[in-house]
Amino acid sequence: MQFMFDPVSTHVYPLGTLNALSKKEIERISKTTGEVAQILRECALAVLSLGEQGDDAESMFMKYKDFSIEVHEVNRGLRLDLKNAPECAFVDGKMIRGIRELLSAVIRDITYFHSEIKNESDYDETNSTYLTNMVFEILRNAKILNSQIEPNLAVCWGGHSISRNEYDYSKTVGYELGLRGIDICTGCGPGAMKGPMKGATFGHAKQRTLPGRYLGITEPGIIAAESPNPICNQLVVLPDIEKRLEAFVRIAHGIIVFPGGAGTAEEILYLLGILLHEENKGAQLPVIFTGPKSAEKYFVAINQFIEFTLGKEAASKYQIIVDDPVEVARVMKEGIQNVQEFRIKNNESFYFNWNLKISHEFQIPFIPDHESMSRLELSRSLPKNELAANLRRAFSGIVAGNIKADGVRQIREKGPFIIKGEVDLMDAIDRLLQFFVDQGRMKMAVEKYEPCYRVEK
Repeated sequence: MQFMFDPVSTHVYPLGTLNALSKKEIERISKTTGEVAQILRECALAVLSLGEQGDDAESMFMKYKDFSIEVHEVNRGLRLDLKNAPECAFVDGKMIRGIRELLSAVIRDITYFHSEIKNESDYDETNSTYLTNMVFEILRNAKILNSQIEPNLAVCWGGHSISRNEYDYSKTVGYELGLRGIDICTGCGPGAMKGPMKGATFGHAKQRTLPGRYLGITEPGIIAAESPNPICNQLVVLPDIEKRLEAFVRIAHGIIVFPGGAGTAEEILYLLGILLHEENKGAQLPVIFTGPKSAEKYFVAINQFIEFTLGKEAASKYQIIVDDPVEVARVMKEGIQNVQEFRIKNNESFYFNWNLKISHEFQIPFIPDHESMSRLELSRSLPKNELAANLRRAFSGIVAGNIKADGVRQIREKGPFIIKGEVDLMDAIDRLLQFFVDQGRMKMAVEKYEPCYRVEK
């Protein structure tokens, strides 16, 4: 049975860091226009549609094409005027508190970047140190960084389109992590991003350590297709995928990878490319790949691809644990304790890993389109970290073509992205992508997936 709901028009007042602003800050936010206003509208709509949409951003924008959000200065600070908002964001005409908090976070981060950071006279996308400082400032402004908390944050990556068995497994891992006092950070969407958070709530509840931290890190192009799940109680919107990925690895005390598709492959390649850098040889960051018994073939395929493209050294950077949530949590807890000891010994920050070397090729924004995708240099003769960066970009383009509104539009108008390069490498990429397709890991609720890419050899 399908229920039809009427859109809602109302006004609300922000929560969190937006409820105490200076007059100057209020004026900047209330005057948001043009491209920034459009980004704000799309991200706000994604949050208000929480739990309703799948991974089709275009369909959501069309369904709520009459939705608008305006920010006004009033005596109490800010007021958000919403017109034709999704009804699912309200109960008895009143906005759900969790959605109101996440909506406030969206406004906070988008306006902070565009009004405070991007307008700085020294804004410089070519400077690696500047970009890392930018990520730090956005996280600090969101009050994510807490110097009083000892290391306890596990970043969990994995697909939004996964089986029920894999989702339940990720939830069980989250439960075991929660029992051990470990907080959860994910991309904040559904599937393997929601499961660990949901499981951890039960573990934290048993240990009486609620409220735990359930941190979601996203960016404007992703959030519309993967809106925050309702368990996420802290949200940060970074300006692009590269800064989002840097935020993950800078704040992580350990990383767990569940099964996923092109987006998860992108995250893995980003991480391994960084860990392979000569200056990161001694870095302490436990990395575990895990899933239920049914996902064993998935990790065989991923491991083979990594060994073929980046070598056995890259494969040595992670541990694969299949079908054992308790062991995953135990190993992660031990690894995080080692991280704490290492950082104390080296006088390093607990809450932000400044010493991790991230090369500029992993920081500069890659805008996927037909030209940029076809120009990617993909050859195993490249240095490993450079190859990892380009492979990461290739998978990022596939994510865009699958679920991001602009990428989907490009594919519809011009056909699939072309990926080309060394013959053996193209064979390996083609096999892995076809494996994702065969396992239904590319799109949610699609009977027959139409590839947004074509691999040329």
